[in-house]
Amino acid sequence: MKQRIAYQDVAPKAFRALLALAQHVRTSGLDHKLVELVNLRVSQMNGCAFCIDMHTKELRAAGETEQRLYLLSAYREAPFYSDRERAALAWAEAVTELGKDGVSDAVYEEARRHFGEAELVELTVAVIHINAWNRMNVPFRMPAGTYTPSAR
Repeated sequence: MKQRIAYQDVAPKAFRALLALAQHVRTSGLDHKLVELVNLRVSQMNGCAFCIDMHTKELRAAGETEQRLYLLSAYREAPFYSDRERAALAWAEAVTELGKDGVSDAVYEEARRHFGEAELVELTVAVIHINAWNRMNVPFRMPAGTYTPSAR
């Protein structure tokens, strides 16, 4: 698939704004692997091949197991995720899909059992962040397969 617009080149200020949000998420205090799981799950939901490739590679570089990567889209049924991870993933899905009823009380209450107020706000910013990247990469067809994880 051919990239439609190299948005990072034609709108560098917008691109830098997304990078600044990425930096905020990295320094938010949330666990790196948890954020990457959320990034991967949201990218799966949004069909962003570039981000699926990126966050799968980031998770592998962080020591994530193949089994957890393969079963992420079925995290509710797979026994390999903690309750905190499940709550974060359910929150990320609900925030990403925001239907006419918003985020249910049940999803909110489960998230609050595992995250303090500030953490839940930061997790929400992380979800907004990956949705923003997905919404740039999918319509402009950012090509997948070229990402190399950076050393952390």
